[in-house]
Amino acid sequence: MSDSPPHRVAVLVSEGAKPLDVGIPAQVFTTRASMPYEVRVCGAAPGPVTGGDGLSYVVAHGLEALAWADIVFVPGYRTPDRDDPPRSVVDALTAAHERGARLAAISTGAFALAATGLLDGKRATTHWHYTKALAAKHPRVRVDENVLFVDEGTVLTSAGAASGIDLCLHILRADLGVAAANHAARRLVAAPYRSGGQAQYVPRSVPEPLGERFAATREWALRRLGEPLTLEALAGHAAVSPRTFSRRFVDDTGYTPMQWVMRARIDVARELLERSQRGVEQIAADVGLGTGANLRLHFQRILGTTPSEYRRTFARRDPAD
Repeated sequence: MSDSPPHRVAVLVSEGAKPLDVGIPAQVFTTRASMPYEVRVCGAAPGPVTGGDGLSYVVAHGLEALAWADIVFVPGYRTPDRDDPPRSVVDALTAAHERGARLAAISTGAFALAATGLLDGKRATTHWHYTKALAAKHPRVRVDENVLFVDEGTVLTSAGAASGIDLCLHILRADLGVAAANHAARRLVAAPYRSGGQAQYVPRSVPEPLGERFAATREWALRRLGEPLTLEALAGHAAVSPRTFSRRFVDDTGYTPMQWVMRARIDVARELLERSQRGVEQIAADVGLGTGANLRLHFQRILGTTPSEYRRTFARRDPAD
């Protein structure tokens, strides 16, 4: 450990706090010879805190820990779209930020940060299941649903629980350098840096029924993704004009027809990458994207990663492996 004073880390446990979200920063930054950090787990007051998933916590510190900390982690908690943090917690977070502390939210902890107003006008993320709720509840926050974490300097947010590891390693890289972050990643048996965003973890948007009006046309298109599919062809199958089809299709699915076709092609490509050994060029041809370069372009744009990285992450192994 260096001779400089340790960084002071507070992990703020709220009612309904998710166990992984609490445990990740507590473990990553736990005090040890190789890590110049001191960790305190706190709540709105010292004592028992009812957590989520059947677990409860007994915290030794109250909100005074936020006045002590250089970094404050806000783990995710249940029903963030309905339950606001207590005013005392919001005020303590705001005061910590004004004093110069970094505030880092894991998963739905972003709602607590948003309640302070400190995310207004800034990019932020949260668990993909709650991105729309965060944007609706805090419209001044620029919600990015396809990233693992966002660093806005003194306020940071991350996606689902495992993305808290990515955020913690990012903070370690900034504080101590790449070697220290890689050492921590090895200790955690985690990737030092994951490429891509959380869109690759979101359940597939097709072929689940997103609206019944053109369900038959969507099923027809899904069986023909390897063929040219134009707006005119889709509208012709639905027996309406292209203009009417486009307008009603957006109402049904939230996507334009050609956006939906592209996402359907990417979804099938995902499955082929997971389940088969076909090369990228062959998969591109199979799903109607023509070339590997075209597949890589749209894969990166929609999922924030490459086909090869996706395959390394999600390819199914033989059960004997």
